Amino acid sequence: MLIVYSNVTTPWDASQMENTVFNRTEQDSQGQIINPGIYNLIIGLVLCWGFFVNYLMVKFIPTESIAAVNPLIFFIGYFALCFAGIMIFTRSADPIISFLGYNLVVIPFGFIINIVVSRYDPAIVVNAMQVTAWVTLGMMILGSIFPNFFKKIHGALTIALIVVIIVELVEVFIFHMHHGIIDWIVVFIFCGYIGYDWGRANSIPKTVDNAVDSAAALYMDIINLFIRILRIMGRSRR
Repeated sequence: MLIVYSNVTTPWDASQMENTVFNRTEQDSQGQIINPGIYNLIIGLVLCWGFFVNYLMVKFIPTESIAAVNPLIFFIGYFALCFAGIMIFTRSADPIISFLGYNLVVIPFGFIINIVVSRYDPAIVVNAMQVTAWVTLGMMILGSIFPNFFKKIHGALTIALIVVIIVELVEVFIFHMHHGIIDWIVVFIFCGYIGYDWGRANSIPKTVDNAVDSAAALYMDIINLFIRILRIMGRSRR
């Protein structure tokens, strides 16, 4: 299952997108510019908060209670919260409001993570987390070194992700099947997105709000990457 990604699923027109956080410049930035080290630290802390919330949800919310919810109601609530959270953190210039939007994304993602990890041995989950961490670090380094390259391929990544979403939905809901190659394609797509979003995070004004917004975008990249890596590793162990 593909999880919502802000660059693909936010239904705004071009004029609205011009006012989003990721199109701000030093001249039109809102909020005080902070030290780059502090800026990156905030991104890291916000990411860790999201992962910690997801950990608590996996640990203390029984998977059975999630599965007991009507699937239609679950997915309506899931997408409603995700879309609301994405709209809030991308449109707001207030870090507190943006952090609220971020949490509205983290919570529904946590329910999906809960369902997915329950299907695999804990050792595989830990291994997938480690691989995801190393891949994320590597892509961040590449995003810092080659920001223009990732900016150029962003359009291709978006088109590829849309195509994969359509193909996967057709496979799952019409043909009731899933090709493992799709997971590998999604892994490569989100590796590209991590490089792009990290490069973008360091090209916009370094404010507290922008740090929160950048962390939110990276969080969605990393969670999508983790779930696909987990599925690939899970299949290889069977």
